[in-house]
Amino acid sequence: MAQSDIRNRIGVGLLTAAFAFLVGTITVALWNEGKTLADPDDSRQVAKGKLVYDRLCASCHGVRLEGQPNWQEKLPSGRMPAPPHDASGHTWHHPDSVLFGIIKEGLVPGKYAPPKYESDMPVFGRMLTDDGIWAVLAYIKSSWPSGIRKAQHEMTRERERR
Repeated sequence: MAQSDIRNRIGVGLLTAAFAFLVGTITVALWNEGKTLADPDDSRQVAKGKLVYDRLCASCHGVRLEGQPNWQEKLPSGRMPAPPHDASGHTWHHPDSVLFGIIKEGLVPGKYAPPKYESDMPVFGRMLTDDGIWAVLAYIKSSWPSGIRKAQHEMTRERERR
């Protein structure tokens, strides 16, 4: 076999592989469009999230996601009480990436909170896996009415497009 035939076969093989990769990538992107890693319709993920929430979050954010009393007023320490995660709070005003970051990293001043902000929110990145964090968010989102879910989902999609 001539050397040019070998190069042609290698070239055709590489082009075929690149085309297959491109088609696969587009297929996965289209299939995943509109999906979230925190899926409030996934009953298994929500159940896992509830277990984690009950163990690590409910003591501050409430057993029914109701938050601490007067959550919009500063405590004597100057810090804010834990907000509700149900529809009455502001959790749903944030895209998934921000909610995930707050749980994993805490309320980092200048990133997720105003500069010099101090919070009682613990950092859970060492206690929870990413899957555990997404499960907690799925549980929280499962409590929201459909209109709020839709609005938060659109906000998440817009954020991911940037």
